[in-house]
Amino acid sequence: MLKTSDFTEIIIFPYCCMKLRLSLRLAGLMILSSVFLFSCKSKKVLTDSAKARGKEFRGSIKERYSALLDVSEREIKNEKLYRFIDEWIGVPYKAAGRDKRGVDCSAFTVILEKEIYNRNLPRMARHMAENVRRKYEKDLEEGDLIFFDFSGKFSHVGVYLKNNRFVHASSSRGVIISNLKDPWYYKYFSHGGSVKNDPLFSEVE
Repeated sequence: MLKTSDFTEIIIFPYCCMKLRLSLRLAGLMILSSVFLFSCKSKKVLTDSAKARGKEFRGSIKERYSALLDVSEREIKNEKLYRFIDEWIGVPYKAAGRDKRGVDCSAFTVILEKEIYNRNLPRMARHMAENVRRKYEKDLEEGDLIFFDFSGKFSHVGVYLKNNRFVHASSSRGVIISNLKDPWYYKYFSHGGSVKNDPLFSEVE
């Protein structure tokens, strides 16, 4: 014969199961929501250029970077360069860093020039400055180096792209594309030029 306590157990057991299932579903929704929010918040910031504030850059590599540099798609010829940049954009700045966990301006420049152009550069920005043929601003070309005097002579280096844009490892924003003509950068701009083929720099440590 069933007792009152037996009925209580029969009723409570399925109720507990329902509560457990509901809790698991809610937990699953919370996890999905947090993943979605994280992915939104971790969206890469491609540029700090004043002209590009508030703009979104979507599409293929050519579409995104032609829009960002404000040039036609047919001018984006070196897709290897822009794929490299796309992989490094957003990597945080780290003094003496040399990988995607953190990188400084000179190390980023060394890595880019080696991987894209097979050029070997010295490790320090000031030594790189001694290894370029100076050019007028209007003559700068994709892959050239540009130097800034932020905290001393040739204390910062970046790689010129097109239309006054350059890519570099900013101490405040990490790897990013900036506009040379923005007042903050132009104020400290020193000079730019193409890399010499100097055998003294055949190996970079």
